Amino acid sequence: MKYRSMKNVDKKVSEVGFGVWSVATPWWGVKDETLAKKLLRSAYEDYGITFFDTADVYGQGKGETLLAEALDGLLDKVVIATKFGYDIFAKRGDRHGGHSELPQYWDKESIRKSCEASLKRLNIETIDVYQLHNARMEAIISDEVMETLERLKEEGKIRSYGVALGPDIGWREEGLATIQKQKMDMAQIINNLIEQDPARDLIKAAELAGTSLIARVPHASGLLDGSYDPDKHFDKSDHRNHRPIKWMQAGVQAVRDWSFIYKGTDRTIGQAAILYSLASSAIKSVLPNITSEANLKEFAEASEKTPFTAEELKKIEELWLNGQQEALKQPFSNSKSKPTPVAVKA
Repeated sequence: MKYRSMKNVDKKVSEVGFGVWSVATPWWGVKDETLAKKLLRSAYEDYGITFFDTADVYGQGKGETLLAEALDGLLDKVVIATKFGYDIFAKRGDRHGGHSELPQYWDKESIRKSCEASLKRLNIETIDVYQLHNARMEAIISDEVMETLERLKEEGKIRSYGVALGPDIGWREEGLATIQKQKMDMAQIINNLIEQDPARDLIKAAELAGTSLIARVPHASGLLDGSYDPDKHFDKSDHRNHRPIKWMQAGVQAVRDWSFIYKGTDRTIGQAAILYSLASSAIKSVLPNITSEANLKEFAEASEKTPFTAEELKKIEELWLNGQQEALKQPFSNSKSKPTPVAVKA
């Protein structure tokens, strides 16, 4: 495993991280808590993964307690990122938006309450990376939010902060505001070969600003790790249910175009997809969806594989600019050009 430094974080992070959503939420298939803890522990002990990304909303706190229990005795050796903003105990009838989102609150009382609750569940004194979860522009540019995060930093409750952009693709303006206007320490973005925009712009901005980026969804819902079967129908419990069939079909064709990044090399397609994000120095860690011991091993070992050459990166860019980006627009069935407004507590 190779490691990189994140802004205002005192420990280095592994190039391949562990997104706890894959073992703490029902969409990803790991429903066995014993297996979940085994994967989290093995990630550190067997493969050197030191960056773990969770959120208070994952399983209504389960993602944080699960991580704390799995890494008992090791928490001071790893970098823990978590998120805040959602009312994690809201009733289903309070949800809104295309992904059935919970209400979000960004006032200082709610932020402090969320931070204290996360610290308790994680069993730590300081959160290494604290992220606004799927924040809209009004929260990102809020003076109250920034002042509260700075106070938490001064009090030693958090080390660094930023925004986890989403939930789906897009969020260019929000990302640029995070990096350029607010000059936050970090941002978490969606980035992969099949969804290169707006990540391309955000990566350039982060490289100039010295902002640390975390990349998620490197495998584009299974298209880039060999797990997607176009002949299967995915029901509502599967995360790919939100992807239009036409987009998935276009993705299958795109994968054929990318064959040069793994055929005849020391990389699998899944490893090549991770290395694509790591080609940028601004991206400090990549979060693949880890659901088994086999893909934990494969993805963790991506860090040691041959990095992309300048020629490979040039060919990738040419393919994207010469037509693939048009075929792969509107990746989610419920994507909107503008984020849905959310409730903000007065």
